[in-house]
Amino acid sequence: MLERDQTWEEMRRSFDWALPDRLNLAAQVCDDWAADDPDKLAIIDLGDGTRAEWSYGALWDLSRRVQLTLEDRGVAPGDRVGVLLSQSPLCAAAHIAAWRMGAVSVPLFKLFRHEALVSRVGDSGAKIVVTDTEGVGMLEGLSVEALTEAGLTERDDPVTGVATGPEDPAVLIYTSGTTGSPKGALHGHRILTGHLPGVEMSHDFLGQKGDVLWTPADWAWIGGLFDVLMPGLALGVPVVAARMARFDVETCQQVVRDGGVRNVFFPPTALRMLKAEGVRIDGLRSVASGGEPLGAEMLAWGRAALGVTINEFYGQTECNMVASSCAAAFEPVPGCIGKPVPGFDIGVIDENGAAADGEGDIAVRRGAASMMLEYWSRPEATAEKFRGDWLLTGDRGTWEGDYLRFKGREDDVITSSGYRIGPAEIEDCLMTHPMVATVGVVGKPDALRTEIVKAYVVLKDGSAATDALARELQSYVKERLASYSYPREITFLDALPMTVTGKVIRKELKARAAAEDAE
Repeated sequence: MLERDQTWEEMRRSFDWALPDRLNLAAQVCDDWAADDPDKLAIIDLGDGTRAEWSYGALWDLSRRVQLTLEDRGVAPGDRVGVLLSQSPLCAAAHIAAWRMGAVSVPLFKLFRHEALVSRVGDSGAKIVVTDTEGVGMLEGLSVEALTEAGLTERDDPVTGVATGPEDPAVLIYTSGTTGSPKGALHGHRILTGHLPGVEMSHDFLGQKGDVLWTPADWAWIGGLFDVLMPGLALGVPVVAARMARFDVETCQQVVRDGGVRNVFFPPTALRMLKAEGVRIDGLRSVASGGEPLGAEMLAWGRAALGVTINEFYGQTECNMVASSCAAAFEPVPGCIGKPVPGFDIGVIDENGAAADGEGDIAVRRGAASMMLEYWSRPEATAEKFRGDWLLTGDRGTWEGDYLRFKGREDDVITSSGYRIGPAEIEDCLMTHPMVATVGVVGKPDALRTEIVKAYVVLKDGSAATDALARELQSYVKERLASYSYPREITFLDALPMTVTGKVIRKELKARAAAEDAE
């Protein structure tokens, strides 16, 4: 853990990853605690409208049953195990069981629809998916076995763990890009160690007496899984589990109250919704936010309405929690992400990999513990992610002294309500509709969601552009990919701007969308 009495400069100078030869995520988040203090509170489950407290011992026992059942089903070290569950003890236990037995867990989002699941389950080669009754229906037609809590063994047999090291594969998390299908970022057992210093900073040194941690972000994403759930368990901070189909202010207030929450990771869209509703929340010790930049106005509102200075943090699925604010250690600079987290060497570099004079590409030097091992089965994409020793984030930025300022995305990934949405997957989906000839998808500026998904569609000859067809196309995407990624606006055009090689020029479409917003 970071030393609370050190300055940021002292933390940076004294920090060393010191990764051991043997490292296993299950031991970090559950097994060690269960052995030393089995009655210690691990998870506060508010999922069924009642409060159920889960100790580390109980969580270990549930994960033991999951592991025995997976072994009975033939799962072996290295096999991929899907986890299609919302925030719940079983979700945590499924990941823990997979890691203990040397398998690779694959988090899957309950808002995914058929094609999104086909893509991820198929690409990962998942042998089995741990899910619930609803998830069984979602997996229908996929060539993968489903395991629910009702199917877990009742045997009391002991379990053993596989000896793993920091570089051994542990978790495969899919991230959207601008081209092709989603890529799987494969991480080793060092991923949690790599997250801990940034998580501690973003919560003004998480792990103090009375801390209780929660996020409305789903545990299927790296922000929910490794910014909240697993760090909380590793640090001995109780984590609240609360299923939310979509964020709403009233439920948020109830979760904070019923869970005794003191520490929250709020995506920026959630903060804007709280601000728009004029909400005040008392009793919080820390609020962290990441995914989209906050401004001076939001920081001022946070102090007045939440009673804390919101700490921004920065990272991505491929290499997360690399920079953060920490009001307990240094003053925030509005518009800046924060400072590099101890253990991370961040650069703002030019096309040659040298320090940029002013704005440049934000990059992270190899050697950081939260950096992915590779893109799953995609050596060319992995190579393209690096420039020499630097992992490219795809973002542009500048330095203001020790503070990192985010300037914008280099690519066309859409940031909407905290989700990173790849336009290519939506375009591919729409192109399968019998009336669509071609399509271009971009992000359109939006005050609440940062961006919304906007689709420009060219129809096949003989097809009529109508409001009814626009609604049909929206439903078409919503039913096949995910409810958050459908195009909220569709405009029909006679032609799209194209390069000489036939590629859609998204830059021109983005400019058109921005101009529409300004009208």
